[in-house]
Amino acid sequence: MAILDKKRQLKKELSLLHIYSIATGATIASGFFLLPGLAFSKAGSSMVFSYLIAVIPIIPALYSNAELSTAMPRAGGVYFFLDRSMGPLMGTIGGLGTWLALALKTSFALVGIGAYLRIFFPNVSILPIAVSFAVLFGLINLFGAKKAGSFQIILVASIIFLLIWFVISGFPKIDITHFYDIVNIEYNSVMATAGLVYVSYVGLSKIASVSEEVKNPEKNLPRAMFLALATVVVVYTIGTIIMIGVIPGQDLAKSLTPVATAAEKISGPVGSVIMTVAAIFAFLSVANVGIMSSSRYPLAMSRDHLMSPVFRSLNKNQIPQNAIYVTVSVIILILLLFDIPKIAKLAGAFQLILFALCSLAVIVMRESKIDSYDPGYRSPLYPWMQIFGIITPFWLIAEMGWLTILFSLGLLVLGTVWYFYYAKDKVIRDGAIYHIFARLGELRFEGLDAELRGILKEKGLREQDPFDAVVASAQIIDINKEINFPDIVDHASKKLSRLLDIEVETLKKGFMDGTHVGATPVSNGAALPHLRLLNIKHSEMVIVRVKKGVFVEINSEISDVHASSEKINAFFFLVSPEDNPGQHLRILAQIASHVDNPKFIRNWLEAENEQDLKEMLLRDDRFTRLILRPDTKAEELIGVMISQLNLPEGCLIALIHRQGEIIVPKGNIQLQKNDRLTIIGYPAGIQELYKKYEITHQ
Repeated sequence: MAILDKKRQLKKELSLLHIYSIATGATIASGFFLLPGLAFSKAGSSMVFSYLIAVIPIIPALYSNAELSTAMPRAGGVYFFLDRSMGPLMGTIGGLGTWLALALKTSFALVGIGAYLRIFFPNVSILPIAVSFAVLFGLINLFGAKKAGSFQIILVASIIFLLIWFVISGFPKIDITHFYDIVNIEYNSVMATAGLVYVSYVGLSKIASVSEEVKNPEKNLPRAMFLALATVVVVYTIGTIIMIGVIPGQDLAKSLTPVATAAEKISGPVGSVIMTVAAIFAFLSVANVGIMSSSRYPLAMSRDHLMSPVFRSLNKNQIPQNAIYVTVSVIILILLLFDIPKIAKLAGAFQLILFALCSLAVIVMRESKIDSYDPGYRSPLYPWMQIFGIITPFWLIAEMGWLTILFSLGLLVLGTVWYFYYAKDKVIRDGAIYHIFARLGELRFEGLDAELRGILKEKGLREQDPFDAVVASAQIIDINKEINFPDIVDHASKKLSRLLDIEVETLKKGFMDGTHVGATPVSNGAALPHLRLLNIKHSEMVIVRVKKGVFVEINSEISDVHASSEKINAFFFLVSPEDNPGQHLRILAQIASHVDNPKFIRNWLEAENEQDLKEMLLRDDRFTRLILRPDTKAEELIGVMISQLNLPEGCLIALIHRQGEIIVPKGNIQLQKNDRLTIIGYPAGIQELYKKYEITHQ
């Protein structure tokens, strides 16, 4: 279970708008343009309630997917979550089954275009058109997720624009008498119809498959999921009300193109053409998303040796080209060999099983108590939300018939056979569930914790993390002589003891024990000894520079390394509160991301003073350097006391470099000519300083 290097990672180029469009476009298709007629035939005008009831079971699935994808934003989504929580067997079943189910759903979307095209071209041959679009979207996806996502934005924007026209034009034409039977609600019919239309919402979770490619996944993934949910609920509710209100019941019950039928009642043939175009855009949108998301499953499984290494190949745009080729080929084979409308619904029960397993995965990850499991979004009402999310899908599956259940069991058997005959001997890892066993005295798998720490480093800090303040207030020890590691620990512990009011021996023992058992990250000339302690309120750090370097001895059965293979020149002794492990690990990960820079140690050794050392660690958008020179805009600060400064909100002076000395800023200190100030703050405030004092970006 290796941490991905940058060459093997997919590009993070999908914005909030991209993934909102992916989630929305993957959802508004058959549920709106095909199913309302069938739903009306079963529940009458009460089908509006069926659509609203059907959204209830999707909410736990979305909450769970949002939590898991912000903790583990990796290609493959559901596969990755199940594999890392419950082990590679469950991952194989989920990954292989989801890949095939998505391919089937994508094929159905391509065929769905035909139902609307036949309105105007009764003799059109659907199969060549469907195959052509499969190839077209495969080619679009080869150019990168951003290109496919941008095309998705165009499709979804067009769909929403046309739906707005449908709503505005349709409301005045509603015949209220069409709703008289709504008071005669039959519970069984409404619930059975809810089970039928539930599949209308499953596309909302597809963005988890491309979470590795999302910018700022901790914020954008949950936002996109819930914004898309709100959009489709409004569309389904208002849209079905209009369809019921303008189409006579006997006609709606027989219609496979209910939106076009309603539009024709509203605005004649022109309306029918408009909504036919909207339907085609919707099905094309589903096909585009289907190829994008499903192709990430072979890639993710190949990375973990559950499928052939050929699927790991990325093209120059860092896109899994072979996975796309094979996925498109599978879709074309399905189109050529099967009666798609008859079998597409079979995949619904399997997707419901996966939703239940995702809720279970959240419980497993939380109860594993792995510190590095650090989701940016946490599901509310845990664990009751997840328990509800485990139970309700099986209630819906019971409404879907034996054929659908047997198809899902077939996918479960296929995944199991594939794992035992192909993958079992190729993997040496287990899921987070073994960390639960470890709490009961059984087995655990340390590689998962290491991988999650790697993901933490990729995700970076959160807005509220006090990283820059911790760096700015850190004590510096600069050592120019020969020294050993225990003496360095002693010096650092004494400084931290004064800052935290903790006994020196407690700190020394914690740092030394952590290093001996391999818990201290050591690489690229830097080491990060760290502790979490009770009864401290905030993180503190001591930074040590050892110009002549020192070897760090490690003696552990857990670690393969028994001594640092190179001299260590940089030490970062971090102590944080016990009750905030995620923030502690994110601060460590941020330091590690700086250390990973090949030029770090060279620049570290060449730094002239404490200010230069700290500025190497501060985030570029969170600090600036301001020199108080005459004849510049900063001249107005000369002679002003720090307490009288009017800095932007959230900004403060962290360090003052004056005539070769570092001065800790206090309110009664008066700024002098040629002072070099290090100012930290929020990005907006730092940008304001750049503009006000015409600071050149460093």
